[in-house]
Amino acid sequence: MVDSDRITGAARELGGKAQAALGDLAGDQRTQFEGRYREAQGRGEQLAGEARDALRDAADTAIEYAEDAYDRGRHAARHGARTVTHYVEETPLLALLIAGAVGYGLSLLVHGRR
Repeated sequence: MVDSDRITGAARELGGKAQAALGDLAGDQRTQFEGRYREAQGRGEQLAGEARDALRDAADTAIEYAEDAYDRGRHAARHGARTVTHYVEETPLLALLIAGAVGYGLSLLVHGRR
């Protein structure tokens, strides 16, 4: 998507060049100055539009990366949950012992040894 400042800036720059050229031909310094001023103003608008376009593109790319990371994380969490469920179903006694050991370790961390 092209920013409208790029279009108006290009038109203003072109008009400024034409005005400066007319000032050069006529020998009118005021027209030359105004033309060059409009040309610089148009170039500034173009640069601002280009910067906005670049920021918009960067934001779109960042959103795409975030969506991709979210999808990958969701897939990994689902896969992990299925894997844990499978191992718990296959060896319930071992899973119970591991859960008890983790619970005991957490209680030591929270309450400390007394």
